[in-house]
This record gives sequence, structure tokens and C-alpha cells, in this order.
Amino acid sequence: MKRSVIAILSMLILIGSSLMLFAETKTITIWAWDPNFNIAIMQEAAARYQKINPDVEFEIVSMAKADVEQKLNTILASGVKTALPEIVLIEDYNAQKYLQSYPGSFADLTKQFSYSEFAPYKVKLMTLNNKVYGVPFDSGVTGWFYRRDYLEQAGFNSSDLENITWDRFIEIGKVVKAKTGKYMIAADPYDGGLMRTLLQSAGTWYFDSNGKPYIANNPVLKEAVKLYKEIRDSGIAKEVSGWNEWVGSFNNGDSASVITGVWIVGSIKAEKSQSGKWAVTSVPRMNIKGAVNASNLGGSSWYVLQNSKNKDVAIDFLKKIYARDSSFYQKILVDRGAVGTWLPAQNG
Repeated sequence: MKRSVIAILSMLILIGSSLMLFAETKTITIWAWDPNFNIAIMQEAAARYQKINPDVEFEIVSMAKADVEQKLNTILASGVKTALPEIVLIEDYNAQKYLQSYPGSFADLTKQFSYSEFAPYKVKLMTLNNKVYGVPFDSGVTGWFYRRDYLEQAGFNSSDLENITWDRFIEIGKVVKAKTGKYMIAADPYDGGLMRTLLQSAGTWYFDSNGKPYIANNPVLKEAVKLYKEIRDSGIAKEVSGWNEWVGSFNNGDSASVITGVWIVGSIKAEKSQSGKWAVTSVPRMNIKGAVNASNLGGSSWYVLQNSKNKDVAIDFLKKIYARDSSFYQKILVDRGAVGTWLPAQNG
């Protein structure tokens, strides 16, 4: 009888310990930028996951993109492991830089996700030595977002803006400036976004297919630099400094349009007083062989830090929301303009 009581008590202690472990609150810390897009989308994802696992808490930290990159670089280079988040957002352009510079810092997710369900180009960007380290997020497909009321005031309708050249864009911008007093776009001379958009629209880059610099004899780059100067010299671009001034230029009505990735929709919609005044069309094209009225700018993906405290919970979170929840992708498309790269969501 005594042995039976001891056995039962031991079993209860083990069960109690297991329940305490299961019920222990775990926090997933996430670093990202853009409160109207990445942060808002991650907050939606967190809320959905908490309905499944209410014992998981989220600390979603919003910083400027440059601050995220600087902080991540500094900590990884120092070798300190305790100050890192569970999840960090990394722009696709920078993925290989981090993976190659800091081996072992990011969790190998190769066997955790069905990568055939994601856009192949995104998976390729996060693959190193046949191992995949990220969870593909959004596409940076570009658009020309414009204030319909300003363009109509200047005498233009939507058909006047479809599939035009950059030369025509500058001409229209001058008319808009003369008739409305508004700049056509805002431009930060220290941001490479517009130049990237120009290069991608003609199928080239700063490096060739072998990873070697493609600068000196790159005809598209030469044309892009020339065009960039023409835009600046034409007087249609308002010079700004940094993200806040750039977004502020169209939120406060100083700029009539913005040419960038679809991820800007969240920032446009944030200014409620302009609801119904915006429209979108294809980006202008350069007068050079191979150029089209389409491009890409940005696009980012989520990465889990290998030595983070709650790595396994973070992976489970990304798996259940970003690789299973079609309704999540539909909501962020409608609410934030996010074009996800999880292919099954396209059928929703």
C-alpha cells in the first residue's frame, strides 16, 4: 500500500512538472521595420498564433531598417548570443551577406518547411550550401501609385499614364508641377531605391550572373544614371532625407505620386484623409533594349536566430502562420497590399 501511494505521488509530481513546463509563458522577440507594413502584418500574425497557443507572448520591436541592420551586424560580429531576438526581418538583397558573414548564426530550416510551396526565386536567395535559412515573406513588385485628383487637375486621366516611358513621365511631372504646385515624386539622394527599380526593369544589376561587378560596361546602368540625373534636374522631384520625410511627402500631399514596391500601400492607406484619392498603374520604362513597364524593389524574409532562447517556438509560429494560413495572406493583401510568396495563398 505504501509503495502504491509513493508511486502515485511520484506520477502526480511528474505530471505537474510537465504541465508547468507546458504552461510556461514563452516570449518571441521580433525585429523589423515599417510600422504600417511589416510591423502591422507581424502583429496580425502574432494575434492569430496566440489563439492557437495563448501561452506565447510576442515582443515586436519596430526600428528603422538601417537600425535593424546595424544592430544585427554589431551583435553578430561581437559574438554575443543573449541579446538577439528569436526572429529578424532581412531584406532579400542582404540575405547572402548575413549568411556568409555569420555562419551558424541562423537556424537551418531546410527540413522544417515545404519550400516547393514558396516562390523559387525567394528560396534561392536564402539558400547557402544546399541549406535553407529563411521563411519567404513578401514580393517587392513595383507600381506607380498616384493621386488621381492631382493628375486630373493637371489634365491627365488614367489612360494617359499606362505603359509610358520615363521621358514621358518627366514631361507629365512638369505639367503637374506647373498646374498644381505639387512635386511628381520625392527622392532621397542617399537611397538607392529608384536606381534599383530602373536596373531591374531592364533585367540587369550591379553584378553579372557570375557575381562579378558589372559597372564599367553596363549600358543599362549608364542609361539609368543619366535618367536619374534628368529626373533630379527637371525639378519634378522633392528632395527628402530618410524614410519619414519620404513617406511624409505623399502623406501630407506635397508629392503627387510614388514609384516603389507594393509594400508602400500600408503607408499610403495610413493617411485616412486621402482615402479614395489614390490609384496605381505600371511603372515607366527606359528607352533601352529589354526595358519593360515592370520592376521589383525590395521584398524581405523572416530568419530565426540559431541561439535564441525560444527558437523552436519561433519556428512553430512561422510554420503555422506563414506556411499554412491562407486567410492570413488574404487579409494582409487587402489591408496592407502585401503580395506574399507562399504559393498556395494565390488560390484564396
